Formats: sequence, C-alpha cells, structure tokens
Amino acid sequence: MKNVAVDVALAAVRQGAISPVAERVSLAKAMGRVLAEAVLAGRDQPPFNASAMDGYAVRRDSLKTKAKQVTLDVVGESAAGRAYTGSVAAGEAVRIFTGAPVPADCDAVVIQENVVRQADVIDVLPDGRKPDGPSHIRKAGQDFKAGDTLLEPGQRLDSWRLSLVAAAGLDTVPVRKRPRIAVLCTGDELVLPGQTPKPDQIYESASHALMALIKQWGGKASYVGVEGDNARGLHKALKNTKADLIVTVGGASVGDYDLVRPALEKLGMALDFASVAVKPGKPTSFGRLTSGTRVLSLPGNPTSAFVTAQLFLKAWIEASLGMPETSPFITAVTQGPLSAAGPRESYLRAKIGSSLQGQLQVTAFDDQDSSLISVFARADALIRLPANTLPQNAGSRVEVLPLDRL
Repeated sequence: MKNVAVDVALAAVRQGAISPVAERVSLAKAMGRVLAEAVLAGRDQPPFNASAMDGYAVRRDSLKTKAKQVTLDVVGESAAGRAYTGSVAAGEAVRIFTGAPVPADCDAVVIQENVVRQADVIDVLPDGRKPDGPSHIRKAGQDFKAGDTLLEPGQRLDSWRLSLVAAAGLDTVPVRKRPRIAVLCTGDELVLPGQTPKPDQIYESASHALMALIKQWGGKASYVGVEGDNARGLHKALKNTKADLIVTVGGASVGDYDLVRPALEKLGMALDFASVAVKPGKPTSFGRLTSGTRVLSLPGNPTSAFVTAQLFLKAWIEASLGMPETSPFITAVTQGPLSAAGPRESYLRAKIGSSLQGQLQVTAFDDQDSSLISVFARADALIRLPANTLPQNAGSRVEVLPLDRL
C-alpha cells in the first residue's frame, strides 16, 4: 500500500472508477462527450450518385465516336436539392452542378472547361471525350453505407466526429454521464485570488488548473473551497461533499499539519494505496469512503499535484467514462543530458520540438523544483525516467508524456 509503483497505482485507480452511465444529449451539447453506444448510418452517404464538378452529365456512349466533333443537346438541369428526373438519351446532356444528383441514365460528367455551349447545344472538346477519363461522379455510399458503424462506444466526440454524427441524420447522441468531481484545497497558508494575503500566505492556484483539466478530460467539476489545517473543519467539509470523486490538494503527507488522512479515516477511508514511488508526487493516495465516494489525495506542491493529476486523475476519469485504456507516452530524443533517476520513477517538465528532419526532440527545463508553477506553464510535456535510470547523454531516446495544453 505504501510507495507502490506508478503502474500499480494506475491499475488501482482504473479499477476504482465508477461504472459508466448513459444519457442522450443534443448535438449542440455533445462536444467533448464520450459515446455510450455505436453510431450507425441510417442511409447511404451520399444517398445518390453525385456530381463532383460543375459541368454536364452525359452517357459515355455518346462520346464514343471517331468524329472530330461531338455535339449534344442540353435537355435539362440538375442542381443541389433540385434533381433532374427525366430520361437522358444518347446524344443528350444535362447541365449539372457540384453535389447535384446525376441522372439515372448518365455515367459521366464532362467538366464545363471541356465544353463550348451555344444556346441548348454543347460541343464536347477532345479532353472531355477521353475514354479512360475520370467520371467526376461520387458514387452513392462512397462515404458510408446504411448500417455501417461510423463511431464506436468510448470514442470522444470532437468537431469532426460531430459532423459525422450529423451526417448520419442524428440530432441527439447517446453519451456517458460526466463523473462528478469535487476539488478541496487545504492549508492555512492559502488565500483565494482577489483577497489580501498575510505576509506568510500565498494565493491558492492549484484548483483553477485542476478544475479546468477535469472539464477538459470529461468530468464535471465543483469547487469545495479552501480548508485550513483544522481536523474538525476538514472532516465536516469532506463529510458534506457530494461527488463521485473527491480530489484533495495538500495535507497529504505525514507532518503535524497534514490532517487530510486522519479526517478521511474518520469517514471510513479504505486505502488502495497510501503513497506512490513517483517524483514529484510521492504522498499521492487513493481510496474509498464508506459512503462509496472515491478520494484521490494529491500533494500540495503545484507541480506534484499537476503531475499526479495528469497520471492518475485523468486515468480515473477516462475509466469512469468507459474509454479504452491506451498508452499516453511517445518517444523523443533529448536535447541535453539528464541526471540519473533515484529509486522513484521521475517526471521532468520539458518542451517538445522537432528537427528539420521531423524527428521529435524534447528539452528538460533546468529548474525542476516542485513548487514552480511558471515552469509548468511553459512546459508541454513530461519526460518519464524509470526508477534507477542511469544518467542520459544528449541524443538519448526517452519516453515523453505530452501535456493536455490547449
């Protein structure tokens, strides 16, 4: 339970996720939500053979001639939303526009650049009469066919996937309910932004990042507030918080003023793990109250809280949304030397770039002090160093965890 490996802690966090619950929302409210069911196509897209160009719909057999000139009679017009429904005989053509239905008798579109028109007669130029030339027709069902699975459960809806749902004709979509996550920060040294701090106080800043990340990752965040280092006040705040997961920040270690764990123990806290072999972030713990509410306790230092949130809080949210488990790590080449890692798995704030040849590169910041928010604000990745990693030279390949920066 103490000093567990990161992978062991991750497995416990995912296992401690809540069971996903489905609800239907309108497309206007579906951005960023996670699908609860597969999205199936109700009909072919496009539902008809459609012209890919402006020009004239024709029968290819009308173009198969050795004559130096091919003249066709224009018998109608097909525009988007206004199909031509008549027949087209050999020697005839229909004026057509991009996206319009191709008449049933036609199997090619001659683009307008390859036509000379006078009144209701067109002369098809040689470039428009090539027997192996493109048809300029998008076949019915070219994008997808009725009954096709367009999106799978567990996929997150972005702008492009929303367009696909709309193209399938759906105005509502089944998604997973967002897990409710409450954030409680602790410490006598904390004061809210906008208030006047005492000389020995600092502004509480971690909750703003955590609540934004919770929303970005798919959760529904609420702010409990700041509790001082008072056992009774912490117990009351935790007891009255209604959520699927409570995230506490600070007071998670074993000092005289680290009172979060005793307060949780009074509420029947059963720990899955009490600390993690990770740097920064060792005091991170996870468990469950007798009420069923899960609790993830993060360290008070901002960097420690953000690193462990990126590792564990995100994993809990994704598991609670029924998203498939995937590795978030990529590989890059370090631009400078890296010191050896100690007995804990280490995460270094870093910046990703690329060489002229397109190779991913990563540069660790010089100052990795866990209290520095300004360094985290400039970082877009974390370099992962397994426990007991030897010193790394510049040019070494390392695992990198990209941060969820907008």
